[in-house]
Amino acid sequence: MIKFIRKLLKSFYKFLHEINQKLYLNKVPKQIFDLHNLKDINEIDLSEIFNSKLITEKWNLSEKKLEELSIPNGTGGVNPGDRRAIYYLIAKFKPKDVLEIGTHIGASTVTIASALASQDENKFSKITTVDVQDVNSFENKPWIDFGMKQSPKEMINTLGFNNNVDFIVDTSLNFCKNCKKKFDFIFLDGDHSAKSVYSEISIALKLLRNNGIILLHDFFPKGQPLWLDGKVAKGPYLAIKRISNEGIRTKVLPLGKLPWPTKLGSNLTSLALYLKE
Repeated sequence: MIKFIRKLLKSFYKFLHEINQKLYLNKVPKQIFDLHNLKDINEIDLSEIFNSKLITEKWNLSEKKLEELSIPNGTGGVNPGDRRAIYYLIAKFKPKDVLEIGTHIGASTVTIASALASQDENKFSKITTVDVQDVNSFENKPWIDFGMKQSPKEMINTLGFNNNVDFIVDTSLNFCKNCKKKFDFIFLDGDHSAKSVYSEISIALKLLRNNGIILLHDFFPKGQPLWLDGKVAKGPYLAIKRISNEGIRTKVLPLGKLPWPTKLGSNLTSLALYLKE
């Protein structure tokens, strides 16, 4: 009986949370979604990317250095399998400038940096990573709470990429509204609320260079669980649904099943590309 009540309360909480997300989302004024610079979905071949022998060779070399950072799993950031997928995307598209929304412990930041450093052009691109919290604060040392030995900035310095990563403390929307720079690749991994993702996508489109790419984290198709734990972050899905209902001709391409493990004994990922139809 106690288990049943707990399950019922959990379901009721999820229901209220989703209703709350929808209410806040509906309060956001209708945004403009300029798709002019967004990459076309017909130009993407996920199988070709994730089965690339060349990128795999680069990954095998980079992975050794990344493993030395001892980034723990289960910290609320991207899992090891997702990080590898991000590496392959960066290595494939070779962006000059990358924007990351949501630094957290820096797991994806160091992965992106490593992928950029592996480019054939013998030049290192730039990453701008934004978080509402000072993830490198030596006063609070937030990384220690997640079992990290180093701050994100220290890890970047350890890898030798300190001149190529800018850490910004700001909200995603405030930074993007005031940003004058353009990016080739934008990774949205902020607070995941529907209202934030809806506005973030609109403003991210304005910051893209031609053929630019937007990558979403925690996108659950149809708002349904991907893993047996039943957990779902519905914000990104609800935001995309509103955009679609407004007649914006874009397409979300979930990365789906990867050729390597991700989490909870599966190879599933919640990463998804946001592209033009």
